[in-house]
Amino acid sequence: MADSDNPFKPSLAAVLSKLDPEDSEQIMEYFKTHVLLMREKALLQASVREEKKLLVENAKLKKDIADLRLQLQEKHRRKTAKATPPPKPAPSLPRRRGERRARTRPESLSLGEEPRVDVSRLDIRIGRILSIRSHPLAEALSVQEVDLGDPAPRTVVSKLGAKLNIEELQGGLAVLLCNVKPCKLRGVVSQARLLCCSASNDHIELLAPPTGAAPGDRVTFHNYPGEPDRELLSKERVWEIVQPDLRIDSRGVANYKGAGFEVKGKGLCRAPALTDCRVK
Repeated sequence: MADSDNPFKPSLAAVLSKLDPEDSEQIMEYFKTHVLLMREKALLQASVREEKKLLVENAKLKKDIADLRLQLQEKHRRKTAKATPPPKPAPSLPRRRGERRARTRPESLSLGEEPRVDVSRLDIRIGRILSIRSHPLAEALSVQEVDLGDPAPRTVVSKLGAKLNIEELQGGLAVLLCNVKPCKLRGVVSQARLLCCSASNDHIELLAPPTGAAPGDRVTFHNYPGEPDRELLSKERVWEIVQPDLRIDSRGVANYKGAGFEVKGKGLCRAPALTDCRVK
C-alpha cells in the first residue's frame, strides 16, 4: 500500500498490521471511508457557506438596484415638472360697475339638497359595562369602562353616580351613542354617551338591549337607512336636533318618530319599567 493512499500515521498502520490480517484490513477500510466522508462533509459545508454568502450579496444587489431605479424615476419626474409650464389661469370677464361677484356654492346645495338630519347619523351600539367607579373629583359622576366591540374598551363618564346603584350595573349590557366627540369631564375624557330614559330627574333607567344582543351590535331604525357619521360635529347640532324625538312609548319600547331601536335579528331596546318618557 502506497503512503499517499494511506491517510493514517505509520504507527497506527503498524499497530493494525499486528492484528488478524483480515480484521486489520476491514478496520483500515472503515477508517479510510470515514475520513473520506469527513472530507466530503467539510467541502459541502464550505459550499453551503459560499452559497449563503452569494444569496446575501444577491439580495443586497437587488436592493441597490431598486433604490437606484427610484432615484432615477424621481429625477425624471422633477425634470419633467420643470420642463412643463404651469397652466395659465382662465381669463376672467370684466365685471360691470356695481355688479357683485357671484359666490360659489357646493354642488349639493346648488341642486337644492340639504344634508339629512335624522337618527341614521347616530352610531348607537350595544356595550357591556366592564367596570364602574365613582369619579374621583365629582360625587355625582361615575366612570365606566365599556366593551363596544372595539379592540379596546372605551371610557365613559356619566351622571349616574347620584341616581343609580352603580355597583349593580357592572357586567350588564347598555345602549350607547358612540360617535360623539370625546370630551373631558372634570379631568376624565369620555368617549361615548350612555343612553337612558327618565320621567323626572329623580327616576332614571338605562335602556335595556334585547335578549341575545352582544357588545358591538348596532342599533338601526326602520325607514331611516344609512351609515352614521364618523363623528358628530358640534356645529351641526345633530344630537340636539334628533334627541327630542327619541322617546319611550306606552309599551316601553324606545323609538324615533315611531321607529323602534332595533338590533337586527334580536329585537328591540326597551325601558325596564318606564313608559311615555324621553330618551336622553
